[in-house]
Amino acid sequence: MSAEKRTHPLTRGDAPDRAPRPRVLVLRALGLGDLLTAVPALRALRRGLPGYEVVLAAPERLADAAEATGLVDRLLPASAQARAVPAELAWDGPAPDVAVDLHGNGPPSHLLLQRLRPARLFAYAHPDTPGIAGPSWRADEHERHRWCRLLDWYGIPADPRELWIPPPTAVSPAPGAVVVHPGADAAARRWPRERFAAVAQALHRSGHEVVVTAGAGEGPSARQVAAEAGLAPDAVVGGACDVPFGLLAALVDRARCVIVGDTGLAHLASALATPSVVLFGPVAPRLWGPPARARHRVLWHPDGDDSPRPGDAHGPLPDERLLRITVEEVVEAVRDLPEPDLRKAAGRPLVPEGSW
Repeated sequence: MSAEKRTHPLTRGDAPDRAPRPRVLVLRALGLGDLLTAVPALRALRRGLPGYEVVLAAPERLADAAEATGLVDRLLPASAQARAVPAELAWDGPAPDVAVDLHGNGPPSHLLLQRLRPARLFAYAHPDTPGIAGPSWRADEHERHRWCRLLDWYGIPADPRELWIPPPTAVSPAPGAVVVHPGADAAARRWPRERFAAVAQALHRSGHEVVVTAGAGEGPSARQVAAEAGLAPDAVVGGACDVPFGLLAALVDRARCVIVGDTGLAHLASALATPSVVLFGPVAPRLWGPPARARHRVLWHPDGDDSPRPGDAHGPLPDERLLRITVEEVVEAVRDLPEPDLRKAAGRPLVPEGSW
């Protein structure tokens, strides 16, 4: 079976009477937030390798989000448990002209791509893969900057500020609402449900429409948040399965703001220039936080050692630093946010102005 048949086309492929385009295969087999933090690097590849077909190796559930970036031509389904490297890639066509490791910095992802025999491989250096002469890995570096620095080293200029994605075309089911997202992949990054409910209740009582979003399997918790906040049952969006990306993007794009932990929806708010309040615990916002803009408020109460990773981001209990954030802080942060861009309120696309 060819790579064409195993991949999911996101745009129209090559015409039958034309020679195949050169291809760049990008490995980023992680979650939504990981995809969105890689947008500046993907944008740089699109600009720096004109005429190349961009194939993204990522979980199949991210196909719509990848298409929405406008930077990916095909998705090659690839995933693994937790944040591990996939065991293999279902690619058996001609070798990629370029392979780019945006997944990690170790031999598992390097060797996975090397087995495809790409003409060029862009990756960070590691002593166990001495054949790769890439730049040195830095542990204390923002995720957007990390992958842009990798491409810069290989001669492809990349700007970590270029994190925007095109505005969605779908209609928001709740324009102007405050979007509350209590979920996260790990308990360590989940602020307590009852605190989210208290915030939602306070904002609802002050006149805001409040919507609670939920990913697959998060429905019971989201419904409890809505019930404790005094919201109607239809205030919950999603839960049985992931919210379709087009609907989720439209909801976030037209929201008054988003209240969320360190998870994918925070990065979606950043990519769409929607005001946000983001709650951090086990990992410092300087590694995964939103851009330093007035529209974003970061809440974090670290220890005195200034460690970038003071806790376990995948731990089974809410991180102690996350628990230091109070309901009152979050409500006050929402009230201090600037209004969303007037062009968005008027229904006109928000044209990027160099960066978010």
